[in-house]
Amino acid sequence: MNSKVFVFGAVGVLGLVFATIILVGPEMVVGIPNSSDNPNVLKVKPLEIELQNLSVDKITERNATIKIAFKVANPNPRAVIVESLHYRLYETTYSDDDQIAGGEIGSRPTAMLEFGSNYYTLLGNNAIVLKETITLNGHETDPELWELLKSDSPTWRVTGDVFYNLSSMTSGQENILPFEFP
Repeated sequence: MNSKVFVFGAVGVLGLVFATIILVGPEMVVGIPNSSDNPNVLKVKPLEIELQNLSVDKITERNATIKIAFKVANPNPRAVIVESLHYRLYETTYSDDDQIAGGEIGSRPTAMLEFGSNYYTLLGNNAIVLKETITLNGHETDPELWELLKSDSPTWRVTGDVFYNLSSMTSGQENILPFEFP
């Protein structure tokens, strides 16, 4: 008999096994009540986030550079995919409602599969630090805000959301973790 038949047969069987694992494998969900009666559903803890750094790095008459860093931790034994972190930055002495800056670290896919996406795989029981540098132009801001940024003690408030998946970009449950730091 021809050996190519056995090779193609083995490749086909392996492909079916992998497809079955991907399609039928255990599902991970965050905090769904009464999920303990289904043995195929693993209940997982939500991600943990903390504001690791927020400081005015450099300020001149023309612009200010602010550095911001978030630590995102995965308390689960399995990896998760952190798609993006959206944040809004407020200087609370100036205004509790007027956002002075904001941004996105990472990117959420806009199609079924998006090549070149900027997302982060966060392994189980590990953490990652997501950093960004914000530049504010002096001529675009209120002089009162500019003086607060020049002072040694601006008071910050940061709000936002972390978007993550528990299994893969194409399957699994998408989760949103809202956060706020005074």
